[in-house]
Amino acid sequence: MSLSHLLEPFQYGFMVQAMLVAALIGAACAVLSCYLVLKGWSLMGDAVSHAVLPGVVLAYIVGLPLGLGAFAAGMVCAASTGWIKNHSRIKEDTIMGVVFTGLFALGIVLFTKIHTDVHLNHILFGSLLGIERNDLIQAIVSAGLTFAIVVVKRRDLVLYLFDPNQARAVGLNTTFVHYLLLALLSGTVVAALQAVGIILTVAMLVTPGCIAHLLSDRFDRMLLIAGGSAVASSVVGTYVSYFLNGETGACIVLVQALIFVAAMVGSPKYGLIARALIARHVENGAQAG
Repeated sequence: MSLSHLLEPFQYGFMVQAMLVAALIGAACAVLSCYLVLKGWSLMGDAVSHAVLPGVVLAYIVGLPLGLGAFAAGMVCAASTGWIKNHSRIKEDTIMGVVFTGLFALGIVLFTKIHTDVHLNHILFGSLLGIERNDLIQAIVSAGLTFAIVVVKRRDLVLYLFDPNQARAVGLNTTFVHYLLLALLSGTVVAALQAVGIILTVAMLVTPGCIAHLLSDRFDRMLLIAGGSAVASSVVGTYVSYFLNGETGACIVLVQALIFVAAMVGSPKYGLIARALIARHVENGAQAG
């Protein structure tokens, strides 16, 4: 395979744009992914990403921007999950499963009852290579707001994640921080909607944080590793999809999954190889003793 053939994707403006947009959205998802993984809210990302479908459909019916409907539906999902948790004996992960499957099913029913030229596959799987200008602006603004808020409220978010009781003791409004994190989640889902679609968004919101968690114990370094892996997988996945003629979002997520497997095997402290070597060392020490 010649060098000119390998560089062929970079000759097309829509491919370069797709790589840049995917990298931006991937970085935004990765930053939030670290918070979700440490908070134990991975399933919340799944819930919100699926629950936006009825909001998208209703927004289309009334003529509002689809991103606005998706954000509103995501907040309804998050708020209803919290309300049910506070007023029942059911565990939070069970509530999330009920709420997001119910809202997702509602969205599918609504979609089948309207006549539209918007194909369901574009909502479910994204359309990164054919992203329109309005959707591009929406993705950039949503990702930019996520970065800005995380930078400004970083200390409050970290304190809330690691020690909510201490956060309340120092006078931090934990309820506000809680819903701020949920709003960031909804906004990031809106940003990722056009890139990889509803179904694959959850992978971008979980996998980078898991990769970073395997490779680092420091939160600052975890953010950098998550962002780096997300940007790399976004660019490589988009690049590979050109030659495979495959779904771009799926290729991005597949590359992320491969990086996760590599981290799980080769992590210096928590990888399978490292744990096997430690176990053998302990066993040899016990036999020697």
